[in-house]
Amino acid sequence: METSEFNVVTGAFGYTGKYITRRLLSMGRRVKTLTGHPDRPSPFGEQVSVAPFNFEEPAALVESLRGAATLYNTYWVRFSHGQVTFEQAIENTKTLITAAEAAGVRRMVHVSIANPAEDSPLPYYKGKALLEKALIQSKLSYAIIRPTVIFGDEDILINNIAWLLRRFPLFAVLGAGDYKIQPIFVEELAELATNAGGQAGNVIVDAAGPEVYTFDALVRLIAKTVRSRARIIHLRPDRALFLSRLIGYLVGDVVLTREEVDGLMSNLLVSGGPPTGRTRLSEWLRQHADTLGARYASEVKKHYRV
Repeated sequence: METSEFNVVTGAFGYTGKYITRRLLSMGRRVKTLTGHPDRPSPFGEQVSVAPFNFEEPAALVESLRGAATLYNTYWVRFSHGQVTFEQAIENTKTLITAAEAAGVRRMVHVSIANPAEDSPLPYYKGKALLEKALIQSKLSYAIIRPTVIFGDEDILINNIAWLLRRFPLFAVLGAGDYKIQPIFVEELAELATNAGGQAGNVIVDAAGPEVYTFDALVRLIAKTVRSRARIIHLRPDRALFLSRLIGYLVGDVVLTREEVDGLMSNLLVSGGPPTGRTRLSEWLRQHADTLGARYASEVKKHYRV
């Protein structure tokens, strides 16, 4: 049944934002998206109204948010690229929080990251922690969702591991490969977010799936799933990162960053709490064996080029 409930989702044309939007629409909610690419074709047709971010015009941003009950924020950057930096993303998100307060938004559901820390040497994790603090100190009712690593259709990490395993004779694992990863299914992340949006109290929850893998075991599982004949080798992180940069040059993308290497090897992609997702990556891989890694998923093309 359709309701007058009005929600805003940042990045509804992206990855997690698309699944959150799809779920809200299925619940009969009216949805507007704020996006950095308002001219891109909408996967939702006329169902979703579109407005630009307008970070540089706070008054216009306030008007875009006015009347919204809940703001679902997925805006962030995976790495600094050109004029887009972590520092700018932090300031933009703070502007968004302030605008939401001024517009009278009731609640903000913010997609963060597992294991953020203000004292982290990694700008990604430090930035996420600073934004959580800004939201907590705001006047907004809030829910903070902390995903580990997300898998599903259109994901980048799992897909591109499969793509590399399909196309190259060697696959380099960073170091011993004994660091862990706990993937969450994108549809269950969206479910956690929309459920949290309907609650009243402030909450912080990890989004983590039911299976934990070492990275070496994950790569071998993906290799088996796509019937790869690639030889899996272990290299020093700096050498593996160098190889990733060479591949990135070939495909015109950033395959892996030093910060992602450090975060992965520091076991930051696992949750310290009970799993909040139900879907097993192993089962999902089996169901998508024929299409997984069939095409390379470019971060630069998806987020930095119109």
